[in-house]
Amino acid sequence: MVWLPDHEQMAAQGKADSADEAKAYFQSLDHGEMDEQVLGAFVTEARQMHNFLTGIDAIALTMMPDYPDYYGERPGAKAEGGRSLDNELFDFTSLGEWKDRVFQNGPAPRMMLRETPLGGSSGMVDPAELQKRAEQDLRGWGQALVGRLLRACLDRDIEPVLGCGGYRLCVEEGRVTGAIVDRDGQQETITARQGVILATGGFEWNHALKHAFLRGPLDAPASPPTNRGDGLKMAMAAGASLGNMTSAWWVPTLAIPESTWQDGETRNMPVLIERTLPHGIMVNREGKRFCNEAANYSALAGAFHAFDPATYDYPNLPAYLVFDSQYRERYPLASFMPGTALPDWVATAETLTELAEQIGVDADNLTATVERFNSLAEQLDDADHGRGKADYDRFYGDRSRAGAAATLGSLTEAPFYAVEINMGALGTNGGPRTNAQGQILDVDCEPIAGLFGAGNVISAPTGSVYAGAGGTLGPALTFGYIAGRAAARRVNH
Repeated sequence: MVWLPDHEQMAAQGKADSADEAKAYFQSLDHGEMDEQVLGAFVTEARQMHNFLTGIDAIALTMMPDYPDYYGERPGAKAEGGRSLDNELFDFTSLGEWKDRVFQNGPAPRMMLRETPLGGSSGMVDPAELQKRAEQDLRGWGQALVGRLLRACLDRDIEPVLGCGGYRLCVEEGRVTGAIVDRDGQQETITARQGVILATGGFEWNHALKHAFLRGPLDAPASPPTNRGDGLKMAMAAGASLGNMTSAWWVPTLAIPESTWQDGETRNMPVLIERTLPHGIMVNREGKRFCNEAANYSALAGAFHAFDPATYDYPNLPAYLVFDSQYRERYPLASFMPGTALPDWVATAETLTELAEQIGVDADNLTATVERFNSLAEQLDDADHGRGKADYDRFYGDRSRAGAAATLGSLTEAPFYAVEINMGALGTNGGPRTNAQGQILDVDCEPIAGLFGAGNVISAPTGSVYAGAGGTLGPALTFGYIAGRAAARRVNH
C-alpha cells in the first residue's frame, strides 16, 4: 500500500484532510529526527506526485476508506482512515519479455490487498475469478505497483539495466558526474547528464553497518538480502551528512526455515495479524508479557529493544507467540491454515508447563502470565498493556467480534503452541540527509551538486515514524518525484 495525505480521492469521498494536518500528525510524534522543510516537502508534494503518476498511468491506487492511521489519537491523525491506498490489479502480459524479470517473493499475488485479511476483508475470492486472473496474469500488491512503474518506463524507451551493484560515485570538482557500478564482475563507469539519484534501499542485510549504526538488534530482516547498503556507502564516500541512522522500519518477524532466498538466507515473515488475534499472547524469555501485542509493528521495536543493565542483555529477544487450540481452530499461522499439519518448528504441548520446557522459559511465570491474561480477557480490559483500546489494535484482530473482543481472548484449550519471534525490519530508514528538493547534503549541510536521493537509502523525511499502512512507499514515491524533477531542472549544477 501507499500512504498519502490530502489526495483527491479523500476529497471526492468527503474525507477532510490537508498538508497541515498531516504535518501536525508527524510532528506530534517527532523526537527530534525530522527536518521541518523536508517533512513539509513530502506532505505538500504527495498530491502532485499522485496526480502526475496517475496521469501517465504509472500507478493506479484506490483509497482504503477504513484503514486507520497507526496513531489515531494524535493531532492530525485519521483514525477513520483514508490515507492508505491499495494497488489495482495490473496486467503483467503488457510487460512482454520483462514480465519474468520482476522479482517475486513467492507465488504471484492474484488479489488486491483490500480483498485479504491484511486489508480487513475475508481473503475469499471466487475461484473462477482467481483462475481468470491467473490466466490473464493479473497481479496485485507490490507486484502491481512495480509493474505499472516499469511499464511507464518501457513506454518511454527507458530500460533498466539488471545485474548491477553500486560501487562508487564519480566526483569531479565537487560535482557528481556519474557512478561506477559492478556489472557481471566487471567495473563500469556510467556518466550522468542530469545527476545521479540514489534509490538503492537500506542496509539491513549488512552486518557491519547494522552493528555500527542501529540502536538495537535487527537479526531477522523481512526484506530481500540484496539490501546491503550500497547507496549508503557511495554517499558516505562522497562526503554526505547522515541522519536517523539508529532507526529502521521495525517489524516482529517469524523465520520460515523451509523457505530461503536464492543465496540461502532464511526468509523472515512480518508478523502482523498472528499476534493481534484472540487466544494468543507474546512472552519474553522469562515467560512474561512485555507489550501490547496488537500495537503498531514499527513502534513495537521499543519493547523488543528494552535493555536490562543488570544482565547486560535484551530480555525480550527472542520472544514467543503462545496460543491455544481455540486460536489454532480459527486462524492461520503464516501460511498454515486451520486443520492442516503444523511444521516441527512450532512447539506443541498438552500443558503450559511442558510448553515452557520446550521453548526454554520459566514454567511458573508462563502459567501465571496466561492465568493473568485470561482474567483480563474475560473482562475485555487489558489493564496491563492496553491491548484492544485503540482502533488499530482491533483492525488486524478478528473483526467478527465486537470491540476489544476482536483481539482479547483467553488461552484455555489444550494443546498449546509457541513459535519464536525476532526483531526484523521492512528496511532501514537512515542514510544521507537531503533537503526539500531531494538533494543529498554534505557534512556542512550544503548540497552535493548532481546528487539526489529517495526511498530507504536516505534519511527518512518522516524520521522514524511509520504513520500508517504504506508509510515507506508514500515518501519514497514522493521523493522520487521531487528528486527526478530537481535533476531534470539541473538544480544546483
